Amino acid sequence: MTTSANLGLTYLSASQSQKHVTVNDALRLLDGLIQGDAASRSTSAEPGSPVDGVLYIMPAGKTGTEWGSETDLHLAYYRDGSWQFITPGNGWRFFVADESDFVVWTGSAWELESELFETFKAFKLTSANGAALELKVVEEELTGLSGAYVDSSIQIPNGAIVFNVSERVTLAITGASSFSVGTASQVSKFGSGLWSGLNGVNLGVIGPTAFYADTPIRLTASGGNFTDGSVRIAICYYMPTVPQS
Repeated sequence: MTTSANLGLTYLSASQSQKHVTVNDALRLLDGLIQGDAASRSTSAEPGSPVDGVLYIMPAGKTGTEWGSETDLHLAYYRDGSWQFITPGNGWRFFVADESDFVVWTGSAWELESELFETFKAFKLTSANGAALELKVVEEELTGLSGAYVDSSIQIPNGAIVFNVSERVTLAITGASSFSVGTASQVSKFGSGLWSGLNGVNLGVIGPTAFYADTPIRLTASGGNFTDGSVRIAICYYMPTVPQS
């Protein structure tokens, strides 16, 4: 039997017996994923007496008899007396009950929706066999800047080709007289000596550059450590996808 592309729902076959079993399995999965509500993304091991239908985002470093061998950050869905483990797809969104906030799967991490805004999907081409190219922009506002540097929670994803990382100071920076925008290994890749005053901006254009690991953006203080301030960053990149069949 074949399955659906996005949620992995099993299709019925023409001669299949016990069709209601397959249909009910699909309905249970939809019940857990559509308008998704996750109990937590910090629970470190499967609970001893889970409620039927409860869903967790398994954290990094989790333990447990059943969760321990599963993939970090994937979904654990309890139904009919057993756990079902689900690989999330890009853009899947869940309300996390113990945080009272929404999170979105970016392909490598769960990001708080209040910090992550995917603002632009202007260009996507897909081949007959699922190969694709897509131009994306993701934003995050880094607030309460403190210390010698601050890393973003959004990341340049593995395999992306980056065109620029731009920024705007949304609350005047204190402590540092200027700052750089880059990565941990290239701290000024997208700009250096940047103005720390309110509404200071930088386009951060580079030649198209491929990244081969998930890479956060780093703001590095100059002339002193950060003591406060906020900066909004935007990563502009092209993301290719290999053929799916």
